[in-house]
Amino acid sequence: MTRVVDTGAAAGLYGPGVKERGSISRRRLLALTGAAGVSTLAGRLGWATVPEARALSFEHTHTGECLSVTYQEHGVNLPGALQAIDRLLRDFRTGEVHPIEPALLDLLDDLVVTTGTTSPFHVISGFRSVATNEMLRTRGGGVARTSLHLFGRAIDVRLTDVDGPQLRDAALELARGGVGHYPGPGFVHVDTGRVRRW
Repeated sequence: MTRVVDTGAAAGLYGPGVKERGSISRRRLLALTGAAGVSTLAGRLGWATVPEARALSFEHTHTGECLSVTYQEHGVNLPGALQAIDRLLRDFRTGEVHPIEPALLDLLDDLVVTTGTTSPFHVISGFRSVATNEMLRTRGGGVARTSLHLFGRAIDVRLTDVDGPQLRDAALELARGGVGHYPGPGFVHVDTGRVRRW
């Protein structure tokens, strides 16, 4: 089993806008202070505040790869971390990598908070290439021709310490996209499309 653990720097802490350790560009500084200002204003107005950091842990059921990564700090996505997530959630059949929508990652992070899980997300399917999606479609099982997996906007997961119905219900309560529960294979599909359930 391959295990990848993020240390911050590898996940883009010193990514675009940072010239060297301890040096930061004006654009990056404005982005960071702007996010902090929005968070402070939001708190004063009673809005939900921007989390200080968002982090996720994954274990891919097909490749055995693991990743624990902080992908956002003070409302700013970390490019290196997003790339690491894209690689882990690639189409494992073809090796094709595609960007995963940050809103999907935020949804997963909110599911961690809502369910109280301490388990990594066990990934059944992340991004799917056109070839893989078509192959799965011809096998049956209700795979959509224009599945949101094709666009990095869907993921099929399970948790070891939260049962499928509880994970499904938590996702439905968030009402941020489609939710499908597959009790046979034991996973829940979540996506950032229109709100629906199956």
